[in-house]
Parts: sequence; C-alpha cells; structure tokens
Amino acid sequence: MQEKVKGNVKDSIFCNLFRIKKYLLQLYQALHPEDASMTEEGLENVTINHVFTNGIYNDLCFTARGRLILMLEAQSTWSVNVIIRMFIYLAQTYHEYFKGNCINLYGSKKAVMPEPELYVVYTGDRKKRQEYISLSEEYFGGKNTNIELKAKVIYGGKGNDILEQYIKFTKVYNGQVKEHGRTKEAVIETIRICKNENLLKEYLESREKEVVGIMMALFDQEEVFDTYVKSERREAAKEAERRTRKETAVKTAVKFLKAGKCSVDEIRDIIPELEDDDITKIEKEFMQQM
Repeated sequence: MQEKVKGNVKDSIFCNLFRIKKYLLQLYQALHPEDASMTEEGLENVTINHVFTNGIYNDLCFTARGRLILMLEAQSTWSVNVIIRMFIYLAQTYHEYFKGNCINLYGSKKAVMPEPELYVVYTGDRKKRQEYISLSEEYFGGKNTNIELKAKVIYGGKGNDILEQYIKFTKVYNGQVKEHGRTKEAVIETIRICKNENLLKEYLESREKEVVGIMMALFDQEEVFDTYVKSERREAAKEAERRTRKETAVKTAVKFLKAGKCSVDEIRDIIPELEDDDITKIEKEFMQQM
C-alpha cells in the first residue's frame, strides 16, 4: 500500500518558496531585471493569508520601491475568475496597508498609496495565451466602466530564472502525479527530478522534508475539494430530477382537469407529489384557461 501523508498545511510551494527573502529577491529581479541595485532589505512580504479561506493559499504580495506587487498563481485549470480574486485581494491588501501605516483616509491630507503591479503566474498547458487579463474585457464586454483591473499573465521566465524554474517544477509535479497518483512516491520523484535538472535545487535540498509535507497536504486538500464538487453535482442532479418530476406532475394535473377526469380537490389524492402551492398554481392556471 502506498503511503499517503496527512497534513494541515494551508500554504503552497509558491508561497513557501517566495517567503524566503533570497528567493523573493530573485523573483523581483526576474520581473525587473533593470533594477540591479535592489536588496533583500528593500522587499517586504505583505501577503495576507486569510482573504480566501478555502483551499491552499497560492497568493503572494510584497512591496518594493513604492510598488505593491501582487501575484496570484493560477493552477492547471484556467479560470477568468482569477481577476475577481485579484480585485478582492488587492482591496483587502490596501486596507491592511493603510491600517498598518496609520494612514487616515478620512482626513484632508492626501494618502500615500503604493502603485499596484499585478501578475498571474499560470502553470497549466492552456493553448490560448493572452498577455493580460482584464476585468472590463472579461466581464463588461470591454466597456470603459468605473472599475478596471489588469494583470499580466506569466507563462514562464527567461533563461533559467526563478520563475522559469518554478513553472517547470510544477510541470514535473503534474507529470509525476499522472504517473504515480496522489502518493508520496510522486512527491519524492518530483523532488529528485527537479534537483537533478537544477530546478529550485538549493531550495529543495535545504527544505525537502517541509516541501514533502506541503505537497502531501495539497493532495489532502484536493481530495476534500473533489469530494465537495462531486457532492454538489449529485445534489444538483437530484434537484433537477425533482423539478422535472414536479413539472410533469403539474402538466398531468392540468390535463386531467381539462379532460374533466377529476376536480381540483381530488388532484392531491391522484398526484401525491403535489404540494399546497402547486395545487394553488394549478387551480389558478386552470381557471384562467376556462
């Protein structure tokens, strides 16, 4: 029997990796290669871990040179809803920023507000690769509305920078899960292959036990989510079946009334699925057709 490790880690490799300042600096340098003078001290991780309470956290936010850089990792299944998540997350992050810096938004003095820089890191294999995702384009038909949010979509880095290594790491991970299932073997093989291919090698070597725990916890979370989705689908199917039966019963009742086979008072005994509201509705429809 293959081992499946339990865990309650709510983090993701994405967040865990870039919480470490040396890798966060490498990430910033991948985004801004022109800024060679940036140091670890110039970066501050301001990620909020409780904006979205369901699932593994895969959001990262940090400040650098007066900019608020927000990055969301999109998993292998693409959803335009990521831009809504980003909108909510950005608003909450600004709220925390103003609160943490004691900035009075009700005073006459103009507030200091860091410039937002937004990215979606997509790790899947979607063929359509748009450069940006826009709130107005996706939800308002491209209209010039009163709100807009635009994020750059990153599909890979340059050369072998930290972003490129991370995205390749996720692809190795997905391949091993397909081969070995959601098992510890898939996790161990992912780490072995990535170390051999110099993908996040230093990070994986120094934190291997922690990484295994995070990845195994991800399996647990995915299983919980899958169970929830299957349950929701079953309930939706049952509800659809119930509505179909009810609609059929109503049509049958009206048909019986028109044919004079029974009275309204007798409908309940003939078709027990009908409730008081249904009887009232049937009676009203029947009277209108008289």
